[in-house]
Amino acid sequence: MDARQCLVLAASMLTVALAGPAGDQEKAQEKAQEKVHEMHQPYVRVAEIEIEPSQVESYGAAVKEQIEAAVRLEAGVLALYAVADEQDPAHVFVFEIYTDIDAYKAHIETAHFKMYKAITQDMVKSLKLRDTVPILLGAKQT
Repeated sequence: MDARQCLVLAASMLTVALAGPAGDQEKAQEKAQEKVHEMHQPYVRVAEIEIEPSQVESYGAAVKEQIEAAVRLEAGVLALYAVADEQDPAHVFVFEIYTDIDAYKAHIETAHFKMYKAITQDMVKSLKLRDTVPILLGAKQT
């Protein structure tokens, strides 16, 4: 258990100790357990990106380089998938899975991610980031 998890657990235990009747204590304990579980839950984000049509090929090369580096160099990156709309190749979706929110925060501070952002800043017309709640993440072992 790392320091952050210990702090969350300690705060949760204090909440339980200071709670009123037994029913309140049970609710506080359940919330504390949920918080600890959330910290271990993968962080999943979907990026919806609209690219300048004349830059689709260049963008594809840049995102490929960034994803390959992230997967190779970052332990907290579980998966990164970039796909383009079949009917509109300038409409790109990037499906991102990290071990947790801290791994995502570390990812956006890496040199390869910052380089990707600098290279693609004039290629991107719009960017929508969608945080998600994992329901089930399944993959076959290869």
